Amino acid sequence: MAAIYRGDQLIRPATGTLKSIGRPVSPNPKKQVTLRLDPDVIEGFRATGKGWQSRINAELRKALGI
Repeated sequence: MAAIYRGDQLIRPATGTLKSIGRPVSPNPKKQVTLRLDPDVIEGFRATGKGWQSRINAELRKALGI
């Protein structure tokens, strides 16, 4: 809870802690890069719907044999 003040007088101090809520930290996080691809390649993957960037990643892994 937040601290409550009346003027300069503290009525109730703050309680609890500030904690970030969200995804757990990944043990193997992805790295952001800048990559130039042909427009038709990008549009082809985008046309496959949501998750197109992950599919590009999967295809690159397959091409590298990893």
